[in-house]
Amino acid sequence: MSGHEGDRGLMMHWAFDEGSGASAMESVTKTVDEIHYVFNNAEFTDPCTPPWRQGVAGSALLFDGYSTYIAHSVHGEEHNGESEFLSALSIGVWIAPRTYEWGHEGKLAAIVNRYNNKTRQGYLLGMFRHGSWSFQIGLEGGEWKEIWAPDGYELPKNEWSYVNAVFDGEAGEIKLLLNGTEITSAAVPRGSRIAEAMDTDLFIGRNNHGSRLAEVFSLHMFSGIMDEMKIYNRALSNEEAAAFYQEVLDSAHGGVRPKLNYDDIKLDRIPLLTDRHRPQYHVSPPAHWMNEPHAPIYFDGQYHLFYQHNPQGPYFHHIHWGHWVSEDLVHWRDLPVALAPERDQLAPDGIWSGSAAYDAEGLPVLFFTAGNDSASPNQSVALARSTYPQDGDPDLITWIKHPEPLIVQQKGMGAFGDFRDPFVWKDEDGWYALVGSGIEGEGGAALAFASQDMLNWTYKGPFYQADIQKFPYLGPIWELPVLLPLGTDNKGDSKHLLLVSPVGKGADVEVFYWIGQLEKDELSFIPDQEEPQLIDVGDFHFTGPSGMVDPKTGRNIVFTIAQGDRTSEMEYKSGWAHNGGLPLSVYLRDDGRLGIEPIQELESLRGTKRLSLQDKSLAEANLLLGDVQGDMLEIQLELEPGNAGQLGIKVRCTPDGEEETLLVYDCNEAKFLVDRTKTTLHPGEKCSGIQGGKLELLGENLKLHIYLDRSMVEAYANGLKSLTTRVYPSRKDALGLEIWGDGEPLVKSMEIWDMQSIW
Repeated sequence: MSGHEGDRGLMMHWAFDEGSGASAMESVTKTVDEIHYVFNNAEFTDPCTPPWRQGVAGSALLFDGYSTYIAHSVHGEEHNGESEFLSALSIGVWIAPRTYEWGHEGKLAAIVNRYNNKTRQGYLLGMFRHGSWSFQIGLEGGEWKEIWAPDGYELPKNEWSYVNAVFDGEAGEIKLLLNGTEITSAAVPRGSRIAEAMDTDLFIGRNNHGSRLAEVFSLHMFSGIMDEMKIYNRALSNEEAAAFYQEVLDSAHGGVRPKLNYDDIKLDRIPLLTDRHRPQYHVSPPAHWMNEPHAPIYFDGQYHLFYQHNPQGPYFHHIHWGHWVSEDLVHWRDLPVALAPERDQLAPDGIWSGSAAYDAEGLPVLFFTAGNDSASPNQSVALARSTYPQDGDPDLITWIKHPEPLIVQQKGMGAFGDFRDPFVWKDEDGWYALVGSGIEGEGGAALAFASQDMLNWTYKGPFYQADIQKFPYLGPIWELPVLLPLGTDNKGDSKHLLLVSPVGKGADVEVFYWIGQLEKDELSFIPDQEEPQLIDVGDFHFTGPSGMVDPKTGRNIVFTIAQGDRTSEMEYKSGWAHNGGLPLSVYLRDDGRLGIEPIQELESLRGTKRLSLQDKSLAEANLLLGDVQGDMLEIQLELEPGNAGQLGIKVRCTPDGEEETLLVYDCNEAKFLVDRTKTTLHPGEKCSGIQGGKLELLGENLKLHIYLDRSMVEAYANGLKSLTTRVYPSRKDALGLEIWGDGEPLVKSMEIWDMQSIW
């Protein structure tokens, strides 16, 4: 459009036609602006510049939602007198949002802004909750004027929209246009002027006054693609805006609105594949934040697994349901977000954890915790159905929420205000649900509900609650209850497994379990032993349980989050937070104890076999181990203690032993431990100290099954306990292994394989 009437009054123009690199030119003044982006100078992955995409004309810039922005210093605006005020201002820009922000403190996620909220000067064009958007200006004299897009004119995700904001002081009007058409206007006093915010830069993609979260994250940043931003010091007419819109449609898009390929805007995991700490065969979001994976279900030849996800950045905020699909529980594909907060009365503030079950027709349904801060309590149980009956999509990409909550907590139904994480199952008699809560003054509890039609639910009372006086670490509230059938024991009694995750004051946030009996008539649980057990002794790295009975094999499979154990600063720098643990098969052993094993399908990831040995002394085995290095390995090891009181293996060792992590069994204390006192020298990482817990081997040799996956270390001991931990060595040569003992243990056997990435 250069060189014609449309450029009259053009003050600034970013065409975003660079197509590569970390800078963008403002073409009126030929100023080259740096694009701030977390991986321009990456610490843990290969440095790379911001992603560029196909735009509406030429290329466009993709903003990641938490680190990408442009700060433009408006030169020469120490103007004299008059030009500190604008009698007219127009902004035109093409945008395709990827996510919507929650809107903390009522602030906008800025598309472009240069304002001072204290002095009420300047202007701000940005987005708010659920796709709403607004243009806001500070008028001479201190009045702050806002105009909002009316309902029905929200900016859709993953689609191009052409947005215009126009202030005409002379005519006394402010207006918004969407795709070349005026959608709303408001009057301002004739002769009004915008008071320029002289003390601040112009920001694209970041709010001048963004709130801080966890000290390092700036909220209110734009997530998505932006192209062809123009700012004028005159008021564009509706006809001009319509002509600009049509010109783009006609120039390269056959007269229709530009189409956007979802693959161009989705979160991209490629920059993180070379992150030396990010696991590569554990399931993870493409980027940004996850907490627990949940709602596993098998349908039409595929496993579906969902997860708590913030697509805006690697921090906990405004939670959605991410979605993966797999044919083998090992290799997963990223799918679009399955459930997102929407402008409704059901879950506008978050889609929190839940589970999946089958409806009467055998189709998958999702049960989730609906977050609505305007309701009391702000959490209820809700339902979403797949559009599979209409579209036949085996990936189950699209889900429609049932408009009303299914179960709303009443006073006297558990601890009021804590009511979440429904676990639902179906049998020949109907549907059953456990909901995480507590009993006022008595500690955590799982509450039981039953339904004949999946929509109308009856409260049956507490399913199980523990004695908080005896077990204070079980806390005031339980989250994520899971019930799985274990079959019959050797006496012929039917057994079930109950898993919970305690939270709240005094709680030990781990996965605790009981084996016991399901009393189906009362819908209650009687544990064989009152004291709960731990699956994992790694101390807050194995949390957030979910589970399913695999229809293909009949196995009980448990999924967890593997906590990242890092500071917010490290998560900011890395661009990701947390991942899933390996799927576990859990079963009732002949001795009545719970057996746990990583699923057998993981063997498909084995690459080169690096070592195989039998009946070696410590010295002989370590000599052979000297050639084996890696941070993506599977290790099977059996050690006979001999005269050793402590024995185990060091992993992620530097050649000089400056950094190393020791997995050790203490025969005298019957404890399985990890010693991370030498794990890392990096000043920003938290991993340190010694963690572990009880493991009774009853005279057996120590049999370890270990998975190393970059920062992940998972060790399974004798099929009885796991120990999950995280390691972030500072040195890139922390790749060695060494068997260790305080005496002369015998290395009965050892096998090591390279492991392959699932992505």
